[in-house]
Amino acid sequence: MSKSISQSDEAPPPSKKTKMASDLTLGATHNQILEQRKSLKKQIHSLPRDQKSKVLSHFHGSERTDMSKQRLRNLREDDKHQDTSNMSDIQRHTLDKRKRRQNPALQRQMHRRETKRLQNAVAAADAEEILHTHTTGLVEVETDMERTLQLTQQQLKNDHLQEGVARNIFDLELKEYSPYKLRYDRSGRFSLLAGAAGHVSIIDQHSLALTSEFFVNETVRDACFLHNGSMMAVAQEKNVFVYDDKGVEIHRMDGHRRVMGMEFLPYHWLLATIGHSGQLQYQDTSTGALVSQHRTKMGPCGVIRQNPFNSVVHLGHTNGTVTLWSPSSSEYLVKLLCHKGSPVTSLAMDRSGRYMVTGGGDSKVKVWDLRMYKEVHSYNTYGGAPTCVDISQTGILGIGHGCHTTFWRPEALRLKMKEPYMKHQLSGKGVESLRFRPFEDVCGIGHTMGISSIVIPGSGEPNLDSMEHFTNPYMDNKQRREAEVRSLLEKLSPEMIALDPDAIGSVEESNLIQRRQRMRDVAEEADARKVEEMEALKNKKEKKRMRGRSKIAKKLARKHKNIIDDNMLKLKELREKEKAEREAERAGVGGDGDSDADDETPSALKRFF
Repeated sequence: MSKSISQSDEAPPPSKKTKMASDLTLGATHNQILEQRKSLKKQIHSLPRDQKSKVLSHFHGSERTDMSKQRLRNLREDDKHQDTSNMSDIQRHTLDKRKRRQNPALQRQMHRRETKRLQNAVAAADAEEILHTHTTGLVEVETDMERTLQLTQQQLKNDHLQEGVARNIFDLELKEYSPYKLRYDRSGRFSLLAGAAGHVSIIDQHSLALTSEFFVNETVRDACFLHNGSMMAVAQEKNVFVYDDKGVEIHRMDGHRRVMGMEFLPYHWLLATIGHSGQLQYQDTSTGALVSQHRTKMGPCGVIRQNPFNSVVHLGHTNGTVTLWSPSSSEYLVKLLCHKGSPVTSLAMDRSGRYMVTGGGDSKVKVWDLRMYKEVHSYNTYGGAPTCVDISQTGILGIGHGCHTTFWRPEALRLKMKEPYMKHQLSGKGVESLRFRPFEDVCGIGHTMGISSIVIPGSGEPNLDSMEHFTNPYMDNKQRREAEVRSLLEKLSPEMIALDPDAIGSVEESNLIQRRQRMRDVAEEADARKVEEMEALKNKKEKKRMRGRSKIAKKLARKHKNIIDDNMLKLKELREKEKAEREAERAGVGGDGDSDADDETPSALKRFF
């Protein structure tokens, strides 16, 4: 078995090629910078084709900069075709002269920056070859006879992992306050342990030291971090309480009663809760105001997860359905019947927001495509129903069922795989929660006997996005305060949560005909939907109105009422004869009396004559 590649391993020392660009251009004259730029361009063009393409891709940037480049092109085009109709001849001559005039200081600055970009591109290409940033670091076998499924945590710890990574494999026996639920903050630095009997603690994952620990002396159903590791929300017996990292109570949310599941939306600073009453509530943690609350009308619910792509909250109900909610809508956005006849026990979504994984009481794990709301495929579990599922940053699917945990490769979301990537067994310990640690190849498991931490190679994202708030695991107090201020300034409105986040901020069609056609299409879709609903109401089964022992007989009698046979024909003939005889008798009685009196008699009194 080949050694696993983990981003937590110590990187080799940087070579001379990867020297910082600022050191090479610092104190150099303009002529020296021009010579460096010329030599770098020659060096890049002399590289092989694949290496040259890598360097040029780093130099020109990724696809994220296409919008800014297009904006600069538009500005240049506007400068070239500037409207000078309102200018005089002197103003046009002055403008042309200003455009032709060269700015030596600006040219030197642009040459210096281009040289730095070339140097950084070469250094990034060298680092990519050393660190293998294009690979996910999964375990690969050397021969066809070997299987990654046979690799145990003990073998990884003894033979394949370095000491800094192997220390993440451990077990904590906490029988007195079990079962436990486990959560990580956004940076992966701190882990939150919540025991059902009232034990709450925070552990620093870098030093494996206990940061804080306290006991609430009542049942704890769920717990989660808020915007960072300094604040957390704990769902206790009756209410939800907010604590700091020292265990000091900050706030009590009286409106959130008997909460069973919580989820924090970091870009909107919203805490979403669901509980025994089946009422979904959104609480703004920055202002303390209740944003919205919706009645799901589907009974108690404890399965809640957010879609990291659009911040839509997914709820798993006991009738086997999954509903999608946003704060601005009083009704669910989408409703899916995922597990017919069995409750939904767990939910998870990948980072792209394309796939949703559901676990049900029928011992099945189903993968759904959220773009079409259709089932892709499903997997069966053994040893019990799946109690928890989670998807790592790189797409590895983790499933906890019974006393077993199974992990599937990222391709298992798109294609049905024959066998899992890895597995881990906890003998006699029922799995309650399973979460992947961000930016590390670590998975935390909460079970009925405490906490377990294992290493799953390739599960963590190796590249840290410094533009994301609270994702730096090494930030100090000053950086944390600055990140809080920036995050509050960039906080998104709850009304922006929708199924398609790209629709907000898009430009409407400038052509009036296209706008009218789009509005016409929307109206036609609404009319077609109404027609379908009316047809469904017409074809709806007959409502059972009768009660008692004879309702089945009455229903059969109504069904046979329109059947015409010989007996029915004879019965009709007899009824017609009786009707004719009665009419003849009435005519005979009326002929004997006075016709004028009959005409004067009111119709309501004729039955007495």
